[in-house]
Amino acid sequence: MSRQQNRTLPATLPLGLTLALALACVASAMAIIHTRQESRELFVELQELSSERDALNIEWGRLQIEQSAYATHARVERIARRDLALERPQTSDIYIVKPE
Repeated sequence: MSRQQNRTLPATLPLGLTLALALACVASAMAIIHTRQESRELFVELQELSSERDALNIEWGRLQIEQSAYATHARVERIARRDLALERPQTSDIYIVKPE
């Protein structure tokens, strides 16, 4: 009989310990669910911000090209002649001023 007693498992855990472990498992599961949902939301926000960044980079490149087109010497000279009626001065109209 003593041999059979050695093989038997101990009695079930006390009810309070069982409830505490069950509560810990539920709390852990809820924490995992919350963390995964937050991770998904942050990933979606990251994708949206990446798309916005790409669109802004494209617009920035377009604006740089536009600025370089507006700043060309030929365009500035053409506008000066056409809109402002400016002309290149004659050699006789140019005076060199020397600092004192």
